[in-house]
Amino acid sequence: MKKCLLFLFITTSIYAKDFNVRDFGAKADGVSLDTQSVQEAIDACTKNGGGRVIIPSGKTVLIGTIYLKDFVTLHIENGATLLGSTNIDDYATDTHKNMYKNEPHMDRCLIFAQGATSFAIEGYGTIDGNGYFKNFTRETGRPMLIRFMNSNNIHLKDVTIKNPAAWTSAWLYCNNIVVDGITIHSRANNNGDGLDFDGCTNVRVSNSSFDTSDDSICIQASLQDKPSKNIVVTNCTFTSKWAGMRIGLLSRGNIESVTVTNCTFNDIDDSGLKIQLNEGGEMKQMTFSNLVMKNVPRPIFMTFAQQKACVDAPEAMYPMKAMHHFIFNGIIADNRGLDKNSAIFITGMPDNYITDIQLNNIQMTVSGGGTEEDAKKTEFKEYTLDVLGGWWPEFHLVGTLPAYGIFARHVKSISINNVQVNTVKEDQRPPIVFDDVMHSDIQNTKANNSLINRAKYINQ
Repeated sequence: MKKCLLFLFITTSIYAKDFNVRDFGAKADGVSLDTQSVQEAIDACTKNGGGRVIIPSGKTVLIGTIYLKDFVTLHIENGATLLGSTNIDDYATDTHKNMYKNEPHMDRCLIFAQGATSFAIEGYGTIDGNGYFKNFTRETGRPMLIRFMNSNNIHLKDVTIKNPAAWTSAWLYCNNIVVDGITIHSRANNNGDGLDFDGCTNVRVSNSSFDTSDDSICIQASLQDKPSKNIVVTNCTFTSKWAGMRIGLLSRGNIESVTVTNCTFNDIDDSGLKIQLNEGGEMKQMTFSNLVMKNVPRPIFMTFAQQKACVDAPEAMYPMKAMHHFIFNGIIADNRGLDKNSAIFITGMPDNYITDIQLNNIQMTVSGGGTEEDAKKTEFKEYTLDVLGGWWPEFHLVGTLPAYGIFARHVKSISINNVQVNTVKEDQRPPIVFDDVMHSDIQNTKANNSLINRAKYINQ
């Protein structure tokens, strides 16, 4: 008898840590709004010291905004769907805001946490934002799926996240983040970023897949005293309507110590690695290695300029600080199926150089087709405030480059070693062109199997 009672006590203790939303009144029929039931399960879970809030398999749970709390694991079982409401009024207005200027229509979100510790979203189920154009527009408001703020020890594992009305996630000033084994598909609406880390430290993203209508992963720093640093991205796949990885834009604070390795980039409309400092912070110490890209027009696109991106930016423009120490090693880029505007493009500003760059062990295939007129081009727009016109430093503002492989300007200390560039069609442009570049070194580099020992210099 005592053994039976002990068994019952142990069993009850174990299962008491699971809080099934149906036990809190959730209909889980995909039609009834279950926000209150899910929130009551979360509240009970954290009140009892933590555990799992269960979204049961085979069920669809429809919600508006919910708030994750300490020691809660939101467990979405295999075959379960957590579905966002299509009614903007079901999304709370106390979930902070989007940190980019001119975008208040993305202030609301579906899942929010602030000042929380040790919580997670996991399981092989799905979070579906229901964010189609027919449901959400700029005029109605377009809620993000996830926003976490000033929180620590966060895990996001194994779930599929799809159809956000805006960004999939914004992580503001959080520490110790693990993202592993997730799938993001965000093509239902515009601005469908995947993971946006703003002022976050100790971030590890691995074994994940992204198919996004905007940047798949962003690393940024909207506050001067909240740097983004110690960030690792590995074993991921990227497809995007814009950039695979974007580092910067929001850059009032420093961004440093970033490692990206063992990733593939396919069918990216803008850039594979888009690295942009423009709001007065310092960007430094980053490595990118073992990357394979196909149909990625700018495998590497780096800019150092001035522009205000943050919603809370002061009226005065920021001074330019420093952008330095980047290593790119082991990259294969096959862009034979694209047009002539497929190249590595690195540009600082006059008297404000990007410094200390290494390009090592890179193989590039491009379509070619550049004309003699393209090759003679010596005047290019700088990313000055009048050229930017209040928006971001984008490639189209400069246009066709004078090189089919690498074009660098306003750069100090760049080394190119063991790089191969091949064209499918004839191209009248040289493979490598420098403009206002100091302390360069080119070794073991070939274009169409011919050895290159120096770049073409213009304006010098």
